[in-house]
Amino acid sequence: MTAHKWQFSSHFRRHAFGWRTGLPMQRLKEAIMEIKKVARKDPTLGAQGAVTLLEKLSPALERVDSSSGAIGSAVNKAVDTLVSIIHEADPSPAERQEWLDRLWEAFQDDEVPYIELLGEYWGELCKTPELASLWADRLQTAVEMAWTPRPSGHDFFKGTEACLASLYAAGRYKELLALIDKAPFKWWYDRRWGVKALAAMGKKAEAIRYAEDSRGRNDPICQIAAVCEDILLSSGLIEEAYHRYAQDANRGTTHLATFRAIAKKYRHKPPEEILRDLMASTPGAEGKWFAAAKEAGLFDIAAELTTISPTEPRTLTRAARDYAEKEPQFALAAGLAALRWISLGYGYEITSTDVVDAYTATTHAATNAAVAPEIIRARIREMCTACNGAFLHSALAHHL
Repeated sequence: MTAHKWQFSSHFRRHAFGWRTGLPMQRLKEAIMEIKKVARKDPTLGAQGAVTLLEKLSPALERVDSSSGAIGSAVNKAVDTLVSIIHEADPSPAERQEWLDRLWEAFQDDEVPYIELLGEYWGELCKTPELASLWADRLQTAVEMAWTPRPSGHDFFKGTEACLASLYAAGRYKELLALIDKAPFKWWYDRRWGVKALAAMGKKAEAIRYAEDSRGRNDPICQIAAVCEDILLSSGLIEEAYHRYAQDANRGTTHLATFRAIAKKYRHKPPEEILRDLMASTPGAEGKWFAAAKEAGLFDIAAELTTISPTEPRTLTRAARDYAEKEPQFALAAGLAALRWISLGYGYEITSTDVVDAYTATTHAATNAAVAPEIIRARIREMCTACNGAFLHSALAHHL
């Protein structure tokens, strides 16, 4: 039988790419598409292609500039996809063992590294408890030796996570917990397997205590909280999950993203209650939840936030401009707040153009809210006087 010829193979030679990330990211995308297309018709052949690509990734990408994180993120996503394809295939036990041997060699040679996530996925790659158990036996002694105390400290074994993942996939939960207890220090990325083992044994309360005991100065609080939240939610303890872990477990890159994530997960909670709880979690910086309040249509709370603590003036100006027609009272409050915080010196590199934009949006909203222009100008003069807002007065001298 003629071996399948993969088009991506010629692109992923050792040192095939220079330092730029554009071409390797494009080639990676094409390779994934090719493998997925084949896997839809022949899952085993697709899995063979996935193994081949994983073997070639690190040698091909060694010279690519990874400082931006773009290529690393693309590879992590690709590894996740490729592992899924390998897991779904149904080859003979001997063929799957051959794949694992090849992947293990590539994993050990991964110097940059690019495919280090394979250790976390090793149980899925084994697929069956029997094969996972064989790999656990193969790796466990090396882990114990690396964790044995020495005068100079302890050694590092690259296959530690693969061993823990294999023990978990094999259902050898007590052995897994006993092995983790031998670790020279508490580290979440080891102990999370203990949390999973306790949860799988039905000891959910103990799993949460184990996770909480894993907290350290450098451990990922959000990940620990997310695991504990999942355990409580799976037990039907929704209120406890919300009050203990919702904020840490669903923390996004922005305050708005955090609010959206919590509101989506806890749909039975009124948005106002969620927002009030989030505001209470950041005393002195409640204004940072302005965008979340606006997004939820809680305009009264949003207007309240503009008076409690500093809010980015340009954000307030956009709100005043965007809602001048639909919610003129709210838009007016946002516009006046933008001018007030500018007069107090807030905002990054605020220019006179920003001041005029805020003023224009405010007066437009005032017109729609049936507030006389003279009243708005008087309010702004009061700001200038009360806050010694020379910059604000200078920028609006013509208008005032």
